[in-house]
Amino acid sequence: MVFDFLRRSERACETKASAAGPVVAWHGAGRVAWSPRDTVSLTRAGFAGNPVGFRCVKLIAEAAAALPLILQDRVRRYDEHPVLDLVRRPNAAQGRAELLEALFGQLLLSGNAYLEAVPGGDGFPAELHVLRSDRMSVVPGADGWPVAYEYAVGARTHRFAVGGGVSPICHVRSFHPQDDHYGFSPMQAAATAVDVHNSASRWSKSLLDNAARPSGALVWQGSDGQGVMAEDQFRRLSDEIEANFQGARNAGRPMVLEGGLDWKPMGFSPSDMEFQKTKETAAREIALAFGVPPMLLGIPGDATYANYQEANRAFYRLAVLPLASRVAAALSDWLSRFQGEALELKPDLDQVPALAAERDAQWARVSGSTFLTQAEKRALLGLPALPEGGADD
Repeated sequence: MVFDFLRRSERACETKASAAGPVVAWHGAGRVAWSPRDTVSLTRAGFAGNPVGFRCVKLIAEAAAALPLILQDRVRRYDEHPVLDLVRRPNAAQGRAELLEALFGQLLLSGNAYLEAVPGGDGFPAELHVLRSDRMSVVPGADGWPVAYEYAVGARTHRFAVGGGVSPICHVRSFHPQDDHYGFSPMQAAATAVDVHNSASRWSKSLLDNAARPSGALVWQGSDGQGVMAEDQFRRLSDEIEANFQGARNAGRPMVLEGGLDWKPMGFSPSDMEFQKTKETAAREIALAFGVPPMLLGIPGDATYANYQEANRAFYRLAVLPLASRVAAALSDWLSRFQGEALELKPDLDQVPALAAERDAQWARVSGSTFLTQAEKRALLGLPALPEGGADD
């Protein structure tokens, strides 16, 4: 009777305690493991851990930060102005290019960019600082508009109040169809391609660590004709192979097999042969999400000189200028509220080498027009209107 009880207890211990266990196991079977989609994880996987994503962000951010900026109102274009001085030297640790590159980089990586204004004695900002978007959160009010921004570092949080004047935070965000307060970044759209590209790189690294050839199989044939190896023999053989024959250090090392063991190498399958194309396709999708022509990133394709010129022009027209114009418009509108005057800060297209041919053709076409007045020509070229009493055709 005691033995029956022990046998029943033994059988009870072998069964699963949860009735949902098989359902959970089935739910996870065959599922693809994607990386997390939060800002920190995407930045780590898509920027710090992926050369294509890193180069896309750097290429756009550096090109946009290097664009010359002009400041004007309806009457004149300014050579000297407090807004220009602030943009040229935003703070003691950064110059214009460094601040704008960080601002564009945050916008590309997270879809949000935050700029803090440190107030000066006359009410106009004395310094500008870019804040990390992964640390900032929007505090919406009862009407849905932000009433504050909270910046958290560890356990400490600083609150920037919005009401009662000009906001100390300039929030630039990209379009997001399903979020009212945060933007959607290109890195989020390219997240799947980033996972594929990173997995392909890890696969290639593993292949190189194993002498750049596919693995094989050790076939055991015992003296008694049985193909089953004892457990202690299997573990000892596995440990010896891992210690003495795997890794780049042991590449090409001859293997000494004991009696009954036979090495059967495995060749590349057709899917392995197409693996490099899969990686190149993932790289193209990452570049597509950021709007960077694959040719500029060194991805294989047509790379003639004429095509490179067209790709560089398309890069500025479709990726750099829209981003720089949006940020410059938000920045000028925000700083104009401190000044109390309507100012427009925008990129100077006449000083962009990639667009020189287009701008020359536009200037020649507008200047040679006989049915346009001087004021209309200036408006078409983006110049401020002439002051009262100026010459006009």
